Amino acid sequence: MTHRERVVAALEHREPDRVPMDLGTARFSSMVKGAYDNLCARLGFGRAGAMLDRMQQVVEMDEEVLKYLDVDVRAISFGPPDVIADEEYPDGRWKDEWGVVRIKPEGCQYYDQVHSPLAGEITVQTIARYPLPDPTDPGRYRGLRERTRRLREETDYAVMYNSRFHLVHQTQYLRGFQDWYYDLGQNHDLFTALMEAVLENLIELNRRALDVIGDLIDVVAFGDDVGLQDRPVCSPALYRQLIWPYQKRALETVHARTGAKILYHSCGSTWRLINDFIAMGVDAINPVQVTAKDMEPQRLKREFGDRVSFWGGIDNHRLLPQGTPDQVRAEARRMFDIMGKGGGYVLGAVHNIQPDVPPENVLALFEAGRRCAYAPAPATA
Repeated sequence: MTHRERVVAALEHREPDRVPMDLGTARFSSMVKGAYDNLCARLGFGRAGAMLDRMQQVVEMDEEVLKYLDVDVRAISFGPPDVIADEEYPDGRWKDEWGVVRIKPEGCQYYDQVHSPLAGEITVQTIARYPLPDPTDPGRYRGLRERTRRLREETDYAVMYNSRFHLVHQTQYLRGFQDWYYDLGQNHDLFTALMEAVLENLIELNRRALDVIGDLIDVVAFGDDVGLQDRPVCSPALYRQLIWPYQKRALETVHARTGAKILYHSCGSTWRLINDFIAMGVDAINPVQVTAKDMEPQRLKREFGDRVSFWGGIDNHRLLPQGTPDQVRAEARRMFDIMGKGGGYVLGAVHNIQPDVPPENVLALFEAGRRCAYAPAPATA
Protein backbone atom coordinates (compact mmCIF):
# COMPACT_ATOMS: atom_id res chain seq x y z
CA MET A 1 0.00 0.00 0.00
CA THR A 2 1.09 3.60 -0.41
CA HIS A 3 1.44 5.77 2.67
CA ARG A 4 -1.75 7.62 1.73
CA GLU A 5 -3.71 4.43 1.16
CA ARG A 6 -2.53 3.15 4.54
CA VAL A 7 -3.76 6.22 6.43
CA VAL A 8 -7.07 6.43 4.58
CA ALA A 9 -7.75 2.72 5.12
CA ALA A 10 -7.12 3.02 8.85
CA LEU A 11 -9.40 6.07 9.17
CA GLU A 12 -12.10 4.20 7.27
CA HIS A 13 -11.84 1.31 9.74
CA ARG A 14 -10.16 -1.05 7.31
CA GLU A 15 -6.98 -2.93 8.10
CA PRO A 16 -4.05 -1.71 5.98
CA ASP A 17 -0.78 -3.61 5.47
CA ARG A 18 0.77 -2.15 8.65
CA VAL A 19 -0.18 0.47 11.20
CA PRO A 20 0.19 4.02 9.84
CA MET A 21 2.51 6.32 11.81
CA ASP A 22 2.64 10.05 12.50
CA LEU A 23 5.34 12.45 13.63
CA GLY A 24 6.05 16.03 12.65
CA THR A 25 2.68 16.88 11.14
CA ALA A 26 0.21 18.55 13.50
CA ARG A 27 1.30 21.09 16.09
CA PHE A 28 0.42 18.50 18.72
CA SER A 29 2.11 15.42 17.21
CA SER A 30 5.62 16.62 16.47
CA MET A 31 8.87 17.36 18.33
CA VAL A 32 10.03 20.41 20.23
CA LYS A 33 13.35 21.87 19.15
CA GLY A 34 15.55 20.30 21.83
CA ALA A 35 14.16 16.81 21.23
CA TYR A 36 14.51 17.15 17.48
CA ASP A 37 18.08 18.43 17.75
CA ASN A 38 18.93 15.39 19.88
CA LEU A 39 17.38 13.05 17.31
CA CYS A 40 19.30 14.63 14.43
CA ALA A 41 22.54 14.39 16.40
CA ARG A 42 21.87 10.70 17.03
CA LEU A 43 21.09 10.05 13.36
CA GLY A 44 23.92 12.16 12.02
CA PHE A 45 21.63 13.97 9.58
CA GLY A 46 18.60 16.25 9.49
CA ARG A 47 18.15 19.93 10.13
CA ALA A 48 15.41 22.01 11.70
CA GLY A 49 13.22 24.09 9.44
CA ALA A 50 10.91 26.94 10.38
CA MET A 51 9.45 27.31 13.84
CA LEU A 52 5.91 25.98 13.36
CA ASP A 53 4.65 26.92 16.82
CA ARG A 54 6.71 29.47 18.71
CA MET A 55 4.82 29.09 21.98
CA GLN A 56 5.45 25.32 22.09
CA GLN A 57 8.82 25.54 20.29
CA VAL A 58 7.73 22.99 17.68
CA VAL A 59 9.95 22.95 14.60
CA GLU A 60 9.51 21.75 11.05
CA MET A 61 11.23 18.38 10.63
CA ASP A 62 13.58 17.56 7.77
CA GLU A 63 12.13 15.40 5.02
CA GLU A 64 15.15 13.09 5.24
CA VAL A 65 14.31 12.31 8.87
CA LEU A 66 10.64 11.71 8.13
CA LYS A 67 11.54 9.32 5.32
CA TYR A 68 13.99 7.46 7.54
CA LEU A 69 11.29 6.93 10.18
CA ASP A 70 8.76 6.01 7.44
CA VAL A 71 6.16 8.52 8.64
CA ASP A 72 2.96 8.21 6.59
CA VAL A 73 1.65 11.80 6.73
CA ARG A 74 2.88 15.20 5.57
CA ALA A 75 1.48 18.53 6.68
CA ILE A 76 0.45 21.76 5.01
CA SER A 77 -0.14 25.00 6.91
CA PHE A 78 -0.72 28.71 6.39
CA GLY A 79 2.07 30.97 5.29
CA PRO A 80 3.00 34.12 7.22
CA PRO A 81 0.79 37.19 6.68
CA ASP A 82 2.13 40.08 4.63
CA VAL A 83 1.40 42.45 7.49
CA ILE A 84 3.20 41.06 10.55
CA ALA A 85 1.47 42.16 13.73
CA ASP A 86 3.80 40.38 16.18
CA GLU A 87 5.97 42.60 18.37
CA GLU A 88 9.25 41.90 20.17
CA TYR A 89 10.16 43.70 23.40
CA PRO A 90 13.67 44.39 24.73
CA ASP A 91 13.09 42.25 27.83
CA GLY A 92 12.37 39.17 25.71
CA ARG A 93 8.59 39.39 25.76
CA TRP A 94 6.73 38.65 22.54
CA LYS A 95 3.24 39.86 21.58
CA ASP A 96 1.45 37.74 18.99
CA GLU A 97 -1.04 38.98 16.39
CA TRP A 98 -3.94 38.46 18.83
CA GLY A 99 -2.34 40.81 21.36
CA VAL A 100 -1.38 38.05 23.80
CA VAL A 101 2.03 38.62 25.44
CA ARG A 102 4.37 35.76 26.38
CA ILE A 103 7.93 35.33 27.61
CA LYS A 104 10.31 32.38 27.59
CA PRO A 105 11.79 32.12 31.09
CA GLU A 106 15.42 31.13 31.39
CA GLY A 107 15.75 27.34 31.38
CA CYS A 108 12.16 26.82 30.19
CA GLN A 109 11.26 24.98 27.01
CA TYR A 110 8.22 27.12 26.18
CA TYR A 111 6.76 30.61 26.27
CA ASP A 112 4.61 31.44 29.31
CA GLN A 113 1.66 33.79 28.99
CA VAL A 114 2.09 37.05 30.93
CA HIS A 115 -0.68 39.29 29.53
CA SER A 116 -4.20 38.61 28.31
CA PRO A 117 -5.58 41.68 26.53
CA LEU A 118 -9.24 41.05 27.44
CA ALA A 119 -8.71 40.10 31.09
CA GLY A 120 -10.49 41.91 33.87
CA GLU A 121 -13.64 44.03 33.81
CA ILE A 122 -14.92 44.13 30.23
CA THR A 123 -18.25 44.24 28.43
CA VAL A 124 -19.67 42.69 25.30
CA GLN A 125 -18.92 46.02 23.60
CA THR A 126 -15.26 45.69 24.60
CA ILE A 127 -15.12 42.38 22.74
CA ALA A 128 -16.88 43.84 19.70
CA ARG A 129 -14.33 46.66 19.49
CA TYR A 130 -11.25 44.50 20.00
CA PRO A 131 -9.03 44.24 16.86
CA LEU A 132 -8.62 40.60 15.82
CA PRO A 133 -6.09 39.35 13.23
CA ASP A 134 -6.88 39.95 9.57
CA PRO A 135 -8.02 36.62 8.10
CA THR A 136 -7.99 38.08 4.57
CA ASP A 137 -4.25 38.85 4.51
CA PRO A 138 -3.14 37.29 1.18
CA GLY A 139 0.24 36.19 2.54
CA ARG A 140 -1.44 33.43 4.49
CA TYR A 141 -2.68 31.75 1.32
CA ARG A 142 0.02 32.65 -1.19
CA GLY A 143 1.41 29.46 -2.70
CA LEU A 144 -0.82 27.30 -0.52
CA ARG A 145 -2.44 25.40 -3.37
CA GLU A 146 0.85 24.82 -5.15
CA ARG A 147 2.52 23.48 -2.01
CA THR A 148 -0.44 21.22 -1.35
CA ARG A 149 -0.62 20.07 -4.97
CA ARG A 150 3.03 19.02 -4.89
CA LEU A 151 2.39 16.86 -1.84
CA ARG A 152 -0.71 15.39 -3.45
CA GLU A 153 0.69 14.69 -6.89
CA GLU A 154 4.42 14.21 -6.34
CA THR A 155 4.39 12.09 -3.17
CA ASP A 156 2.30 9.17 -1.92
CA TYR A 157 1.85 10.55 1.60
CA ALA A 158 -1.46 11.38 3.22
CA VAL A 159 -1.83 15.18 3.24
CA MET A 160 -2.85 16.88 6.49
CA TYR A 161 -4.06 20.46 6.66
CA ASN A 162 -3.30 22.12 10.00
CA SER A 163 -6.38 24.23 10.54
CA ARG A 164 -6.65 26.84 13.28
CA PHE A 165 -10.02 26.12 14.90
CA HIS A 166 -8.58 26.55 18.42
CA LEU A 167 -11.64 28.23 19.90
CA VAL A 168 -11.19 27.19 23.51
CA HIS A 169 -7.48 27.95 23.53
CA GLN A 170 -7.75 31.32 21.83
CA THR A 171 -10.57 32.58 24.03
CA GLN A 172 -8.59 31.45 27.09
CA TYR A 173 -5.50 33.30 25.87
CA LEU A 174 -7.46 36.49 25.18
CA ARG A 175 -9.53 36.51 28.34
CA GLY A 176 -7.02 34.90 30.70
CA PHE A 177 -7.65 31.48 32.21
CA GLN A 178 -9.15 32.70 35.49
CA ASP A 179 -11.66 35.04 33.86
CA TRP A 180 -12.42 32.47 31.15
CA TYR A 181 -13.46 29.92 33.75
CA TYR A 182 -15.44 32.52 35.66
CA ASP A 183 -17.32 33.44 32.47
CA LEU A 184 -17.94 29.78 31.67
CA GLY A 185 -19.53 29.33 35.08
CA GLN A 186 -21.35 32.61 35.66
CA ASN A 187 -21.08 35.15 32.85
CA HIS A 188 -22.47 33.42 29.80
CA ASP A 189 -23.11 36.63 27.88
CA LEU A 190 -19.40 37.46 27.89
CA PHE A 191 -18.39 33.86 27.24
CA THR A 192 -20.61 33.48 24.18
CA ALA A 193 -19.72 36.92 22.83
CA LEU A 194 -16.03 36.07 22.86
CA MET A 195 -16.59 32.60 21.40
CA GLU A 196 -18.70 34.13 18.63
CA ALA A 197 -16.09 36.77 17.75
CA VAL A 198 -13.21 34.29 17.64
CA LEU A 199 -15.25 31.70 15.75
CA GLU A 200 -16.22 34.14 13.00
CA ASN A 201 -12.59 35.18 12.60
CA LEU A 202 -11.35 31.58 12.40
CA ILE A 203 -14.16 30.50 10.07
CA GLU A 204 -13.10 33.18 7.60
CA LEU A 205 -9.46 32.15 7.91
CA ASN A 206 -10.13 28.45 7.34
CA ARG A 207 -12.86 28.97 4.75
CA ARG A 208 -10.41 30.79 2.54
CA ALA A 209 -7.79 28.07 2.94
CA LEU A 210 -10.22 25.21 2.34
CA ASP A 211 -11.63 26.89 -0.74
CA VAL A 212 -8.08 26.69 -2.11
CA ILE A 213 -7.00 23.19 -1.02
CA GLY A 214 -10.11 21.29 0.07
CA ASP A 215 -9.94 18.92 -2.90
CA LEU A 216 -6.28 18.02 -2.27
CA ILE A 217 -6.19 16.99 1.39
CA ASP A 218 -6.88 13.78 3.29
CA VAL A 219 -7.01 15.00 6.90
CA VAL A 220 -7.96 18.28 8.59
CA ALA A 221 -6.39 18.59 12.05
CA PHE A 222 -7.33 20.99 14.83
CA GLY A 223 -6.63 21.14 18.55
CA ASP A 224 -8.84 22.49 21.30
CA ASP A 225 -8.30 21.08 24.79
CA VAL A 226 -11.45 20.34 26.76
CA GLY A 227 -9.96 17.77 29.15
CA LEU A 228 -8.10 17.92 32.44
CA GLN A 229 -6.11 15.03 33.91
CA ASP A 230 -9.13 13.53 35.68
CA ARG A 231 -12.21 15.10 34.07
CA PRO A 232 -13.42 17.45 31.33
CA VAL A 233 -12.88 21.21 31.80
CA CYS A 234 -16.55 21.51 32.78
CA SER A 235 -19.60 19.31 33.12
CA PRO A 236 -20.73 17.57 29.92
CA ALA A 237 -23.99 19.53 30.12
CA LEU A 238 -22.15 22.87 30.20
CA TYR A 239 -19.82 21.75 27.42
CA ARG A 240 -22.84 20.90 25.25
CA GLN A 241 -24.44 24.26 26.01
CA LEU A 242 -21.50 26.65 25.61
CA ILE A 243 -18.64 24.99 23.69
CA TRP A 244 -19.97 22.19 21.49
CA PRO A 245 -22.25 24.39 19.32
CA TYR A 246 -19.31 26.59 18.31
CA GLN A 247 -17.07 23.62 17.55
CA LYS A 248 -19.91 22.11 15.54
CA ARG A 249 -20.20 25.27 13.42
CA ALA A 250 -16.46 25.19 12.82
CA LEU A 251 -16.63 21.62 11.55
CA GLU A 252 -19.61 22.43 9.36
CA THR A 253 -17.29 24.87 7.57
CA VAL A 254 -14.83 22.02 7.03
CA HIS A 255 -17.39 19.48 5.85
CA ALA A 256 -18.86 21.96 3.38
CA ARG A 257 -15.50 22.35 1.62
CA THR A 258 -13.71 19.01 1.76
CA GLY A 259 -14.29 15.30 2.09
CA ALA A 260 -11.17 14.98 4.24
CA LYS A 261 -11.31 13.20 7.59
CA ILE A 262 -11.29 15.40 10.69
CA LEU A 263 -8.71 14.79 13.41
CA TYR A 264 -9.51 16.44 16.74
CA HIS A 265 -6.87 16.86 19.44
CA SER A 266 -7.83 17.33 23.06
CA CYS A 267 -5.54 16.45 25.92
CA GLY A 268 -6.81 15.00 29.15
CA SER A 269 -9.76 12.90 30.23
CA THR A 270 -12.33 13.27 27.44
CA TRP A 271 -14.09 9.89 27.69
CA ARG A 272 -17.32 11.56 28.84
CA LEU A 273 -17.33 13.79 25.73
CA ILE A 274 -16.35 11.39 22.96
CA ASN A 275 -19.93 10.77 21.86
CA ASP A 276 -20.27 14.55 21.48
CA PHE A 277 -17.09 14.67 19.37
CA ILE A 278 -18.51 11.99 17.10
CA ALA A 279 -21.84 13.82 16.87
CA MET A 280 -20.15 17.00 15.64
CA GLY A 281 -18.37 15.14 12.84
CA VAL A 282 -14.99 14.09 14.24
CA ASP A 283 -13.43 11.07 12.50
CA ALA A 284 -10.32 10.55 14.65
CA ILE A 285 -9.30 11.55 18.16
CA ASN A 286 -5.82 12.51 19.32
CA PRO A 287 -3.84 12.05 21.54
CA VAL A 288 -5.40 9.14 23.50
CA GLN A 289 -3.79 10.37 26.71
CA VAL A 290 -3.48 6.98 28.38
CA THR A 291 -2.33 8.43 31.73
CA ALA A 292 -5.56 10.43 32.15
CA LYS A 293 -8.60 9.08 33.98
CA ASP A 294 -10.99 6.86 31.98
CA MET A 295 -8.70 6.85 28.93
CA GLU A 296 -7.74 3.17 28.99
CA PRO A 297 -7.17 1.98 25.41
CA GLN A 298 -9.26 -1.18 25.83
CA ARG A 299 -12.22 0.84 27.05
CA LEU A 300 -12.00 3.43 24.29
CA LYS A 301 -11.71 0.84 21.55
CA ARG A 302 -14.58 -1.24 22.95
CA GLU A 303 -16.98 1.67 23.42
CA PHE A 304 -16.15 3.90 20.45
CA GLY A 305 -13.85 2.01 18.08
CA ASP A 306 -16.52 1.25 15.49
CA ARG A 307 -17.40 4.97 15.15
CA VAL A 308 -14.15 6.89 15.57
CA SER A 309 -10.44 6.27 15.02
CA PHE A 310 -7.63 6.89 17.48
CA TRP A 311 -4.36 8.66 16.74
CA GLY A 312 -1.40 8.58 19.16
CA GLY A 313 -1.47 6.71 22.44
CA ILE A 314 2.23 6.16 23.22
CA ASP A 315 2.79 7.75 26.62
CA ASN A 316 5.31 10.57 26.69
CA HIS A 317 4.63 11.36 30.34
CA ARG A 318 6.60 8.40 31.70
CA LEU A 319 7.26 5.74 29.08
CA LEU A 320 9.06 7.69 26.36
CA PRO A 321 11.33 9.73 28.69
CA GLN A 322 11.96 7.04 31.31
CA GLY A 323 11.46 3.68 29.60
CA THR A 324 13.92 1.55 27.70
CA PRO A 325 13.80 1.03 23.92
CA ASP A 326 12.51 -2.51 24.51
CA GLN A 327 9.70 -1.17 26.70
CA VAL A 328 8.78 1.36 24.02
CA ARG A 329 8.68 -1.39 21.37
CA ALA A 330 6.51 -3.55 23.61
CA GLU A 331 4.06 -0.70 24.27
CA ALA A 332 3.81 0.11 20.56
CA ARG A 333 2.92 -3.51 19.89
CA ARG A 334 0.41 -3.56 22.76
CA MET A 335 -1.35 -0.45 21.50
CA PHE A 336 -1.44 -1.86 17.98
CA ASP A 337 -2.96 -5.12 19.23
CA ILE A 338 -5.66 -3.20 21.14
CA MET A 339 -6.39 -0.18 18.99
CA GLY A 340 -5.50 -1.51 15.57
CA LYS A 341 -7.96 -4.37 15.37
CA GLY A 342 -10.21 -3.71 12.39
CA GLY A 343 -8.26 -0.57 11.53
CA GLY A 344 -9.00 2.76 13.17
CA TYR A 345 -5.55 3.47 14.61
CA VAL A 346 -2.57 5.70 13.75
CA LEU A 347 0.54 5.13 15.88
CA GLY A 348 2.28 8.08 17.49
CA ALA A 349 3.22 9.75 20.76
CA VAL A 350 0.58 11.22 23.04
CA HIS A 351 1.88 14.74 22.40
CA ASN A 352 4.91 16.61 21.08
CA ILE A 353 8.08 14.72 21.99
CA GLN A 354 10.09 16.57 24.63
CA PRO A 355 13.86 17.01 25.11
CA ASP A 356 13.94 14.50 27.98
CA VAL A 357 13.00 11.67 25.57
CA PRO A 358 16.14 9.77 24.50
CA PRO A 359 16.43 9.64 20.71
CA GLU A 360 16.87 5.86 20.99
CA ASN A 361 13.28 5.67 22.26
CA VAL A 362 12.00 7.69 19.30
CA LEU A 363 13.79 5.33 16.93
CA ALA A 364 12.46 2.30 18.83
CA LEU A 365 8.88 3.56 18.50
CA PHE A 366 9.03 3.85 14.73
CA GLU A 367 11.01 0.67 14.32
CA ALA A 368 8.26 -1.15 16.21
CA GLY A 369 5.58 0.54 14.12
CA ARG A 370 7.11 -0.70 10.89
CA ARG A 371 6.79 -4.23 12.30
CA CYS A 372 3.13 -3.86 13.32
CA ALA A 373 1.76 -5.61 10.26
CA TYR A 374 -1.74 -6.90 9.73
CA ALA A 375 -2.30 -10.45 8.67
CA PRO A 376 -3.03 -10.71 4.92
CA ALA A 377 -6.68 -11.18 4.02
CA PRO A 378 -7.46 -14.83 3.29
CA ALA A 379 -7.50 -15.76 -0.37
CA THR A 380 -10.90 -16.23 -1.95
CA ALA A 381 -11.72 -19.17 -4.20
